[in-house]
Amino acid sequence: MATFLYKLGRLSFRRRHLVALIWVALLTLAGVGAASAPAAGNSSFSIPGTEAQKAFDLLEQRFPGTSADGATARVVFKAPSGEKMTDPGNKATVRDTVKELSDGSEVVRVTDPYQAKAVSKDGRIAYAQVSYKVSGMELDDAAKDALEDSAQDARKAGLTVEIGGDALQAVPHTGSSEVIGIAVAAVVLVITFGSLVAAGLPLLTALIGVGIGVSAITGLASALDLGTTTSTLAMMIGLAVGIDYALFIVSRYRAELAEGREREEAAGRAVGTAGSAVVFAGLTVVIALVGLSVVNIPMLTKMGIAAAGTVAIAVLIALTMIPALLGYAGRRVKPMGEKGKLLGRTPKQKPERPNLGTRWASFVVRRPLAVLLLGVIGLGAAAVPATSLELGLPDDGSQPTSTTQRRAYDLLSEGFGPGFNGPLMVVVDAKNSDDPKAVFTQTGDEIKGLKDVVTVTPAQPNKAGDTATITVIPGSKPSSVTTENLVHGIRDAGADIKAGTDATVLVTGSTAMNIDVSEKLNDALVPYLVLVVGLAFLLLIVVFRSVLVPLKAALGFLLSVMAALGAVVAVFQWGWLSGLMGVEQTGPVMSMMPIFMVGVVFGLAMDYEVFLVTRMREAYVHGEKPAQAVVTGFRHGARVVTAAAVIMMAVFAGFIGSSESMVKMIGFGLAIAVFFDAFIVRMAIVPAVLALLGRTAWWLPKWLDRALPNVDVEGEGLRAASGDDDGDRELVRV
Repeated sequence: MATFLYKLGRLSFRRRHLVALIWVALLTLAGVGAASAPAAGNSSFSIPGTEAQKAFDLLEQRFPGTSADGATARVVFKAPSGEKMTDPGNKATVRDTVKELSDGSEVVRVTDPYQAKAVSKDGRIAYAQVSYKVSGMELDDAAKDALEDSAQDARKAGLTVEIGGDALQAVPHTGSSEVIGIAVAAVVLVITFGSLVAAGLPLLTALIGVGIGVSAITGLASALDLGTTTSTLAMMIGLAVGIDYALFIVSRYRAELAEGREREEAAGRAVGTAGSAVVFAGLTVVIALVGLSVVNIPMLTKMGIAAAGTVAIAVLIALTMIPALLGYAGRRVKPMGEKGKLLGRTPKQKPERPNLGTRWASFVVRRPLAVLLLGVIGLGAAAVPATSLELGLPDDGSQPTSTTQRRAYDLLSEGFGPGFNGPLMVVVDAKNSDDPKAVFTQTGDEIKGLKDVVTVTPAQPNKAGDTATITVIPGSKPSSVTTENLVHGIRDAGADIKAGTDATVLVTGSTAMNIDVSEKLNDALVPYLVLVVGLAFLLLIVVFRSVLVPLKAALGFLLSVMAALGAVVAVFQWGWLSGLMGVEQTGPVMSMMPIFMVGVVFGLAMDYEVFLVTRMREAYVHGEKPAQAVVTGFRHGARVVTAAAVIMMAVFAGFIGSSESMVKMIGFGLAIAVFFDAFIVRMAIVPAVLALLGRTAWWLPKWLDRALPNVDVEGEGLRAASGDDDGDRELVRV
């Protein structure tokens, strides 16, 4: 592989005009496609195989035209102090509002609070429910404006009016912190390279790669039913890995220049060596992201595949456009050790002092056991909060208190109880039953006898009379364990009813869907871990030609991901530093966060493993002792890996400013995970373990050594072909 990439690097350097033209053309094509594509709606949130989804599908068949998955809005009214919603004046205002809301072309129905008995016992609070034909993201702006205007008219009459539900769902924004993340990355690159030109190359190529990837996602969003979070995730990961991959190749290019090679040769060597590591690091990220499809949640699958595509583009750009741009930059990119005019100094003749990476690695090699124990205990302590992890999906209760959705949520809780914000819809399919009406009555009676049930509405049958819906109001809030137990209790009761009447009882609604999603994700976590870690383990055996090094990499990843999950629980569930992170409402951690972090963090963790340890193996196979090889790997790679980790953390942390809780949590989780993995696992635990293992770390059974393909990540073939300075060093067979 190194030889092929070496040739590709030299070709891209020589044919830089053609390479640059191809990538600019692709960017333009993707941009035009995104601009001309129809606007995408909200990605449909279907969960195949869950009971809640089966109930939704049954409703579509038996209650046609009801738009069970359409947007809803709850317009909540509160009377002024000393008045009630049943007062004639307030009653007239509410009915005028209901009439105004009913005029919308996308409105299916609007319930009158007084006919639907949607007035609180004290008479202070009432609500009208508006059902739409389409989802919240597909609603016309005119429909949203009409909803807000009607509420404003009622406010002018003296009522407090807030709007809950997903009808006012907006496209999330990330705010200025995303730009700050990129600015931090630029500063780190300038400090690392000492040159604006060299620092600008990784930023430029990363932005081009992300531009192509996100534009392609935008262009295909409508056709493939991609949600807005898909492009946000692709941008987040694409920026981080795009900058890092380019950074490693530019750094290796400068090291090759420092050894006296011509620029074209240096570019070829950089792509042949660092580029090989980029390919395998990118492959681990792609495997982890594409592997999300095993969960069988379409939205998560699409997010993973789209982000994987952006990572693949980042790899291709790093291998081709970076050497092309190095050709354009010429002598403005200095050899390693030379500073540009920006930072001043030229190399001094006196011997150089060992760099920080060398000094740190030497310290770890001298005291490996102490460093190992300290790192493991520290990460273990950070992981403790993960033992109290509670999972759920965000609802209006997790919104900032400044939003009308959150204020409507609080008003409904005040007037009707906390469970009113998470009603359960029970669907009774009595098509195979002899007496459907009796089944409907029996089901309602069974549910009334369960704990934590506040209200059970009479069954509402369809026109055929063979299927009915029953609304159940729990006594606890939607995200509570008590409500989850109630859902399981209704399903257990439904199993008994089915045994006696042949009728099927299904529980659905947003609360039940959230519970089903959490359980589905929990069930998929172990198979996903086995698949992703197993495939990457095999890949790393090929890269490092060792069994223990990939095993150590996988175990180190588990430490970092558990510590990161602990940090997420501490901030988003317990509320530690929540003000600093802009978390206004604590609650359960998003259901897909653990499996998502496992996938993404594993891929990113292997990046640093590949970049750092390949340098160590390169030194070892060329004759250095194991401990010295660790120090050599840090001398060449620690500065660059540190810069790459800081850049990745800055990019991820930039998304903490997002208005969407899911994006905010992902940004924080990935940023803290990179910190734990890069600076504690890869920079401390990895060299400590390698120092303790010695030559055993690079052991590989002979039969496996013969069976594995030689991918030549270290570029041994390039040295052999050019007769480089290996003559005085024995090549170690590992």
